Amino acid sequence: MTLASPFATRIQLCGPPVIEVDGQRLDGLMRGHQSVLLFAYLVLNRHRVSVREELQQALWPDQPEHASGLNPLISRLRKVLGADLLEGRSGVRLRLPSDARVDIEVARGAIHSAESQIALERWKQAWAPAQVAMFIAEREFLPGEDGPWIDDERERLADVELRAMQAYAVAALGIGGTELPAAVRTGRRLVRLAPLRESGYQVLMQALAREGNVAEALKVYGDLQVLLREELGVSPSAITQRVFEGLLRG
Repeated sequence: MTLASPFATRIQLCGPPVIEVDGQRLDGLMRGHQSVLLFAYLVLNRHRVSVREELQQALWPDQPEHASGLNPLISRLRKVLGADLLEGRSGVRLRLPSDARVDIEVARGAIHSAESQIALERWKQAWAPAQVAMFIAEREFLPGEDGPWIDDERERLADVELRAMQAYAVAALGIGGTELPAAVRTGRRLVRLAPLRESGYQVLMQALAREGNVAEALKVYGDLQVLLREELGVSPSAITQRVFEGLLRG
């Protein structure tokens, strides 16, 4: 599923690449994965000039002998995008319209919005942007590609995904009612993906208790106690203990 957007220029780098400029799909014109890699790197670094040595390192980190292939790639990309979007010779800079929608940037903006709303306890206002960030971040960045900068971007995106899941679970818990099962599901997923991240246990315990499954919520706390003791030699944090004490008090 691609990212639906009313914007004339939208770039999807998570999941199947989508390049749409002025309402025209261009990703089908990109011949070879190196062209897509070059475009993606220029998108993420479009607020500055990227020198050729930097681009060569991004495309062929362990194969400097392929550096001569950069000129044809830039020429091909300039033909696809147009000279007005791809500037420079010794250094290259991509200029997208100011309203361009890049999925990674959308995810980062959405999680910031969700977390800001949660800080204000505006659960319903946090619910939608948390979902937007979560749905984007759970897709792999440039599937099938490798490289140090790609790995770095995937790590940053994984952090956005965890934050988005946490925000979504907290928002669903705050809304309550029919959203409680979503809080439980997302809490379980958080615990599975980040077993040493206590915030996932906290929201899962509260969501289970709100559903009436207090015994199961207490078991979640017990499991966390054992895990932290065995892995780190520590006890749950004061915040987690307060959640546990709240469960005991009913």
